[in-house]
Amino acid sequence: MPSLLGELSAEFAGTMILILFGVGVVAQVVTTPDGSNGQYDSIAWAWGFGVMLGVYVAGRISGAHLNPAVTLAFAVYEGFPWRKVAPFVLAQTLGAFVAALIVRFVYADFIRSVDPNLTDTQGIFSTSPGDPTTITTAFFDQVVGTAILVFVIFALVHPRNKGPLSNMAPFMIGILVVGIGMAWGANAGYAINPARDFGPRLASWITGYETAWVTGDGTPYWWLPIVAPLVGALVGGGLFKLLIDRYIPAEDAPQEVGRA
Repeated sequence: MPSLLGELSAEFAGTMILILFGVGVVAQVVTTPDGSNGQYDSIAWAWGFGVMLGVYVAGRISGAHLNPAVTLAFAVYEGFPWRKVAPFVLAQTLGAFVAALIVRFVYADFIRSVDPNLTDTQGIFSTSPGDPTTITTAFFDQVVGTAILVFVIFALVHPRNKGPLSNMAPFMIGILVVGIGMAWGANAGYAINPARDFGPRLASWITGYETAWVTGDGTPYWWLPIVAPLVGALVGGGLFKLLIDRYIPAEDAPQEVGRA
């Protein structure tokens, strides 16, 4: 079995890959307002690619949680050791932080060209509610988005559920994230991952974004993409256990001919 250090290294590297693609594509789109380097669809697809590739990087070693909400759900419902939860969360957050610093450095010239005062491009690094979206709606939006994420991940990786074969689970998880981005991105930017939001938010703050912790009207917001995804993970994992897990037949259970 991999050592804890090996698992943490994998979580760090996998999350870093995820954020390099995810935050990188947002930087590319935001700093070219004419749309010549991509629009919303490219953001959704690149985030999905980032998740897929991050899972391929880390999956064999750590299981590729890459998300504190996923780690919490596995600890609560699937027996993941509680002693590993805090180290995994720290490794994931550090991976996201380092990746965001890399994006911040590489895109510094582009960012300064469109936002010299660092007031309008915070969305490259962290999420915020849309103009008509209240904090309450944003909270429930993140609960729902993360619940979908965890529910489907549990279905994809469950050993008795006949999930994707030939190591295709990372690909399907990436497609899942693309779908969430296309269906649940308008209200609050589908953080669905506390490390994904907090690590880059911290990186932006220490590199000059003075309003990184609040919304445009000054409302503290940094906590919401942490708390709501954790709640959503518990909801999604619980619903999977209630609606699906207990009905999945054992591996050696007979199956009637013609039955789905």
